[in-house]
Amino acid sequence: MATHPISVTMENVDQSEEGYDAIVVGSGYGGSVAACRMSMAGIKVCLVEKGRRWESKDFPTDSLKILSAVRVENQNLGLYEQDDSLAAVACGLGGGSLVNAGVMIPTPLRARRNPKWPREWERDWESCEASASAMLRVQSVPTKFPNAKVMEQIVGEEFEETSHGPVKLSVTFDIEDKPNRSLENQGMGSCLACGNCLAGCPYNAKNSTDKTYLVSAVQAGCTIKTGCQVQFVTENPDYISKQGGKNERKTPRWRVFLNEIDYLTSDFVILSAGVFGTAQILFQSQLRGLKLSETLGSGFSCNGNAVAYVAGSPAPLNAYGLSKSNFSEIPFQERPGPSISSSYTSSMGFTIQSAVLPRAYPDLLFKGIATYGWPYSPWFLHGVVDKLRHILGLKACNAMILNAMGYDQSDGKITFDKDTNKICFSPPHDRLLSRKIKSFQKLTKKVGGILFVSRYRSTSVHLLGGCNASSDPSSGVCNPNGQVFDRRSPTSSVLPGLYICDASLLPCSVGINPCLTIATLSEHISRHLVQDILQYKSKESTTFGENFGGQKPGSITSMNLEWSLDPTVVFKETMRGYVGGMPCSAYLKLQMSSNTRTWTEVDQKSSILGVSYPLLRGKVGGYVEFKALEVGELHIIDGEVDLCAVDERTPYTQYMRYRLLLAASSGSRYVLEGKKVMNPYLFGLYAWRETTTMHVTFNKVVMNDAKEEGVKLKGKLCISMTELLKCLISLKGNARGSFVSLLLLTFFRTYISQVPRGSRKEFNPLKLHQKPYPNSTLHEIQTEDGFTISCQQWKCNENTLRVEEGENKLSPVLLINGYATESYWLPTESNDLVRTLLDEGHETWLLQPRLHPLNSSNNFTIEDIARFDIPSVINTIRYLHGPMVKIHVVAHCVGGLAIHMALMGGHVSAAHIASLCCTNSSMFFKLNASSRFKMWLPLIPMSMVILGKNTILPLFETSNATPRQRLLKSIARLVPRYERCTCDECEVVSGVFGNAFWHGNISPTLHYWLNKQNLPHLPMGAFPHLRKICNTGYIVDHNGENSYLIHPERMALPTLYLSGGRTLLVTPHTSFLANNYMKMHQPGFRHERVVVEGFGHSDLLIGEESSTKVFPHILTHIRLAEEDKKSVTDGERTKYNQEALAWGDDPFVDGNGGILSYFTPSFTIWLLLLLLLVNVVWVLW
Repeated sequence: MATHPISVTMENVDQSEEGYDAIVVGSGYGGSVAACRMSMAGIKVCLVEKGRRWESKDFPTDSLKILSAVRVENQNLGLYEQDDSLAAVACGLGGGSLVNAGVMIPTPLRARRNPKWPREWERDWESCEASASAMLRVQSVPTKFPNAKVMEQIVGEEFEETSHGPVKLSVTFDIEDKPNRSLENQGMGSCLACGNCLAGCPYNAKNSTDKTYLVSAVQAGCTIKTGCQVQFVTENPDYISKQGGKNERKTPRWRVFLNEIDYLTSDFVILSAGVFGTAQILFQSQLRGLKLSETLGSGFSCNGNAVAYVAGSPAPLNAYGLSKSNFSEIPFQERPGPSISSSYTSSMGFTIQSAVLPRAYPDLLFKGIATYGWPYSPWFLHGVVDKLRHILGLKACNAMILNAMGYDQSDGKITFDKDTNKICFSPPHDRLLSRKIKSFQKLTKKVGGILFVSRYRSTSVHLLGGCNASSDPSSGVCNPNGQVFDRRSPTSSVLPGLYICDASLLPCSVGINPCLTIATLSEHISRHLVQDILQYKSKESTTFGENFGGQKPGSITSMNLEWSLDPTVVFKETMRGYVGGMPCSAYLKLQMSSNTRTWTEVDQKSSILGVSYPLLRGKVGGYVEFKALEVGELHIIDGEVDLCAVDERTPYTQYMRYRLLLAASSGSRYVLEGKKVMNPYLFGLYAWRETTTMHVTFNKVVMNDAKEEGVKLKGKLCISMTELLKCLISLKGNARGSFVSLLLLTFFRTYISQVPRGSRKEFNPLKLHQKPYPNSTLHEIQTEDGFTISCQQWKCNENTLRVEEGENKLSPVLLINGYATESYWLPTESNDLVRTLLDEGHETWLLQPRLHPLNSSNNFTIEDIARFDIPSVINTIRYLHGPMVKIHVVAHCVGGLAIHMALMGGHVSAAHIASLCCTNSSMFFKLNASSRFKMWLPLIPMSMVILGKNTILPLFETSNATPRQRLLKSIARLVPRYERCTCDECEVVSGVFGNAFWHGNISPTLHYWLNKQNLPHLPMGAFPHLRKICNTGYIVDHNGENSYLIHPERMALPTLYLSGGRTLLVTPHTSFLANNYMKMHQPGFRHERVVVEGFGHSDLLIGEESSTKVFPHILTHIRLAEEDKKSVTDGERTKYNQEALAWGDDPFVDGNGGILSYFTPSFTIWLLLLLLLVNVVWVLW
């Protein structure tokens, strides 16, 4: 047999590597068989092993070394201790085959006739058994060694040899197989009969799976990764999302997680981690949404194990391991021999074997520490004396191990402790345990000496079951082919690609050493597994095994998840807060690496904007607690983070974006998207709040079930000072300094130097998308004071009218803009309010008053618009439609102030108005703290003095401006604002008004059109009047007198007040007060108030999502007014008395991170004044 060199290297996890066809977890008698058979079929296989690779020289040869290799609970050569039970497992490349006796006895007929034994296994059992025996190179023990001779003489008539002829082992004996030169090529030795098999063969004579199956697997191309423990497996969310759609690039079906963050991907996963290991992986996977059979952990068997130790015998047992120096003194036939060389089965149904105690085993454990002696005498003293004889080089008493196996009830239970993430177990009942102990005592009497019996009720080295195979999910975890059942399906369907292939499948005890049974079963499972993979590949039209017969040999690599050549940082972050008004906590583990290939779209944007911080992007693990939604923890199965995300719409703003896919034990999945927003406002005054507060949305993923209800919640999670310190302390990795420095550098760029990360794309005006409108008519109207204004009229297309014949025509709608900027007629957008109203069937009028750029007045007030402009256009509409027509009015900002002045001032009768809808405006006008501070300062009077007689400010960069106008624009650019922009026109306007919209809410094309085409100049004549309204908080006349609120009787009409939930300029308190005012004074009409989350000021009407989130409220309000429906009847008016309305506070008062919301207004004003003075001094200096 030709051999290839096997490379052994050290590496860390790289998720960028291509996924495998199959991943095998574990390398014992199950995993090694599956990996070998799949690799030989040309399938791309990766075998993952928790333990290390053991060379012959690495096995312990003394007590100190073996104690260092043994750990309680899940480490190396592990011991699981549970109350009165003890179970031993092996960990290393080769699994239990490294440290067992290698006894290869065919499965007894009694086990195969058990009703639980699947009949499907019997079809090819003999052929699979022959294949396993051939691969493991089973050989007979060539001679009877001393302890075997003694056993032959002392066993009674009730015992007979388990197998006819010598015991067969997976051990190489040169006496039997001299011609096999290929073993020498592989570095294999021959058995020296040293008796140290149970501590690992130090002479390379044992045919463990790492020297048989795995050698063939690697030669066939299998990749082996050691030193990493699989924690859980999940269905690949990318594969689930692409099901039913066109998947151009093949997406693997499964993710195999090596810790909370790192994972490998494949289409098939074969769990062969041993009984406890496989159960633990499945329990962990179940917590992350994998729906498994309720019988998981049931049917656990210890194979009827009972262990005892006979010491102090005068019989020539010679059952203690030898050191290398003893070989020259003792002939081969007189040596201890392999660990087990004799096996006898009792007529009572159990098997007893004598075994050699390895030299490395601390025999004191067997002589009193973990045992009790029989007959009752000073047996512990015997152990001490015998140990001293060993140390002094004197001949010690003879001793040997007795191991009994039988048929227990297979009713043990494996469970999982969620708090400690550890396996717990209760052993099965063994009715023959007392008889086994009596047999031990009889044998001890015959050889003499002291019998040391385990203090534990159950001491097992042969663990079986826990994931029993069955044809029915109600009685097993897998079907007879090893495929895991899917409990989500009412039928007996399976989870595609998920297999179990180890001793976990065995549904009953086998009564003898189960090694050959497990290998045989694995051969059976592998045949169906290979067939399943090849069929799947053919359906997916994916090539495999193209170079079959000439594959490149695979490799064995030692993984180190804590070590990496790439710059890496790992830290923990704990955030708490409220989502949807319910408490929520996130316990995150973040792994930042410059080699992390995630956030593809963000990478592309970053490269476009000329900035990239790969070390600030990474993966997220951990879990979220949201008890109001799911009782258990919501585990993160796919998480990404970018601590310096960039948006081309807001180049001055830094974002920390989190995206977490959460899985619950119920099977539900959720997506938590979080964002920390850092704006360069007032040189980092709010840096602490912004960097520690994450605004989150929490959505439930609907899994192809129309009946399943979705969940969409919003809230905030914050990190406290204590948790932040813990986060800094938890920093680990080889790039901690670079990471901290880079993060602080981004904060400095955002808050202090305020350098934009790229800029908005420049647009060619000819390429702007402009959806054509229906023909419109521009009416020029002369007002009562002799000023000429205009109004644009769109007549509704008759084909789009939603009015059946015989019904009245829908009333026209009058749209009134805010201060100068267009909000309704947006040529670049496919869905603006004008188009929406036309599609609804309403004739639409757009007022262009004296503050509009087309009709700019040099000297006017908002009161002039209310007294002259609005009445003129309403009279024009009534003239064209008749005096009985009623008009719906939609007004924004200053337009809303003007319509309220017109109504409450008696200039327009409410009888002519069908309904009124105002966005961020009403008879009240409440500004946020920073805008109120700007209005309190004498900036507007100073601006009017600077402008002089010409109060119209040109905005376009290409416009001719006077020195006065240029000076005012320069001052406007210096005024602090929450969001900055690289567009000069936008900077000037926001310096004058403050930010009118959140840049992230509007499209780049609209931003370009608004600033480069729509607003060539800004008439500022009404600013003194506007300042008086802002400072009082409600509408007043140009002298500052309250001439309007004293006439509520003039507001007899239905109203809708809309506010943005993410405050800019005008706070939601504006609509709150207005709604209460109308309910109190006009209870006979329908009055509504809506706060739309995520919107600021004018983006309520011009945002990309306005057509779906804002316009429906306006249309519903208009429809109800058309139907003349009142939600409040006369009998219900008493509910709107002043006392009742005073009870409630505004539920939308700025609790969502509004600007300066954490300070009192007076404190804010003085603080801003101080900062402004410092800024001016700095500029002058």
